[in-house]
Parts: sequence; C-alpha cells; structure tokens
Amino acid sequence: MRFILFFLVLTVLSSCEFETSQNDKLPLPILGEKEVVDGKTVYHTISDFEFMDQDSQVINNAFFNGQVYVLNNFFSHCPTICPKVKQQMLRVYDKYKDDDRVALLSHTIDPERDSVPRLKVYANRLEVDGRKWHFITGEKEKLYAMSRDHFLTALEDPDAEGGFDHSGTLILVDKNRKVRSFCNGLKPEEVDRLLKDIDKLLNEG
Repeated sequence: MRFILFFLVLTVLSSCEFETSQNDKLPLPILGEKEVVDGKTVYHTISDFEFMDQDSQVINNAFFNGQVYVLNNFFSHCPTICPKVKQQMLRVYDKYKDDDRVALLSHTIDPERDSVPRLKVYANRLEVDGRKWHFITGEKEKLYAMSRDHFLTALEDPDAEGGFDHSGTLILVDKNRKVRSFCNGLKPEEVDRLLKDIDKLLNEG
C-alpha cells in the first residue's frame, strides 16, 4: 500500500514538473511517507542492503557514507527502455565522474542472468569507472525489496518484452538515506531537472 500511494505521488509530481524542487529558495523535499514519533517527524529511510558489484566488491549503505547516489533498476538484456535510460544515466555519470560526492547505482532485476561477470562485461562496454558507477546483483527477493524501498517498479511479467516490467525512473538519495528527488529517465528534459536537483542537494552540505 505504501508503494502504491507513493507511486501515485510520483505521478502527480511528475505531471506538475516537480515545481517545488525547481524553486531555488527552497531545499529539496524529503519524499515518501512520514510519521510523527515523540513529537518529531520521521521520514522514510532507505533500509540496509548488501550486494555485489561488477568488480566483486561488496556494496552496502556504509559504502556510500558521505555520498549521494542516483539509482535505477535494469537488466542487461532489456530490449525496451533500458538502453534509453542508460543513455540518461551516462549523462549523470559524465557530469559527476570527477566528483567524489556523487555515486551511481544500477541494480539488476534479473540476477539469474546478470551474474557478476556478466555485469562486468556490461560495465566495460560502457567504458565507465567502476569506482563511480556500481552495477549490482544478488538474491532476487532482496533486489526486488530494494526496488520497492526506492519506490521503483520491478515485476516478472511473461507478457512483457524481455520478461520484466520495471521502472524507467531515476531516484536521488541523500547521504542520510532519504529520497530527495526523482525523474523519468526516458525524458531528457526531466533528467535536466534532476541534474539541477543533484547540484542543489550537494550545496546543502
């Protein structure tokens, strides 16, 4: 239910071009459900995770200590939206490849095929620095839980091309594990806005 409600929020915000995040006088909002505990507002926080990247390196929350990251889900043999989203993630990579405050994280939703060696080949073809952009795999149930925790769609669907229905959304997470922005990775103009949001988040300190 939490995911469905937040997905609806994402849809509404996207249709409004997420005007709040474009107002330079306001900080980026913290997205997701919130509750008041002992008089304090508690926001959705990304849960603990641990996976393996294309260089056989363990990737967990602590790995991104002090960094913000942009996350998407994908699978290496995706015939539909992944190639387009990949091009937009490359834009993020190119802008921040020399900025140690920003990391990129792409997790597979097809770990049966996307082994560590296969992800290594995938990353090598992109000619990206593995210290900046991590392609991760692991147990399917945990990967799908990670998608849900970042408010992304990930479903096995035999009727879909490639066998999976998944999100083309890019998610921006701050150094405190809070979701701060998102965009449709199929729309370059929305990625333009996300890049501005990243700069804004970095300037928050």
